[in-house]
Amino acid sequence: MSSKRKVPFSGSWRMPALGTVHFMKPLHMRSPVPQGRRHTLPASEFRSLSPEDAISVFEIEREAFISVSGECPLHLDEVRHFLTLCPELSLGWFEEGRLVAFIIGSLWDQERLSLDALTLHRPHGSTVHVHVLAVHRTFRQQGKGSILMWRYLQYLRCLPYVRRAVLMCEDFLVPFYQRSGFHVLGPSEITVGPLTFTEMFYPVRGHAFMRRNSGC
Repeated sequence: MSSKRKVPFSGSWRMPALGTVHFMKPLHMRSPVPQGRRHTLPASEFRSLSPEDAISVFEIEREAFISVSGECPLHLDEVRHFLTLCPELSLGWFEEGRLVAFIIGSLWDQERLSLDALTLHRPHGSTVHVHVLAVHRTFRQQGKGSILMWRYLQYLRCLPYVRRAVLMCEDFLVPFYQRSGFHVLGPSEITVGPLTFTEMFYPVRGHAFMRRNSGC
């Protein structure tokens, strides 16, 4: 492995979001809307994010990370950047129209993450780099992060060009992502100040049976 590469406290580095498709809506929410709920926002909705969602995304991200690290994985301009270039690789969870959790990803074209992966989208890549997952403070400790990641990975299985997903996280988050099906690749070459990270991957293409049986 190459020597550790230092990056200032500014990039996307830690985990603490597609046009709406049918399987993203929970089964219990597909029934007809009761008469009393007509003309109201859906109780729960999963959809891709757009540049118009950037401020809401950044507010959740800032609150989640500033108190811990003093910095955000993605700055507001970087959030807008990825939501403009590859909105289909994001997923937001909305409760009655309010964003409560999100994931932002982009495409990458190498086996391991490098400094460039923090800010670039490689349109011809086959690896999805998961930049950030964050949940609004009032909705934490409810399992929403795990549910959102599960739905995101289900969606990636329907994208024929995606071979795998990768991310980098601090050591204490490794068990969380292992429960979602990620495997450890090893230490990341990217460091942020004194912080070091573990790189992990999820073999999207390896789930061919599930792809064939998911309605994709």
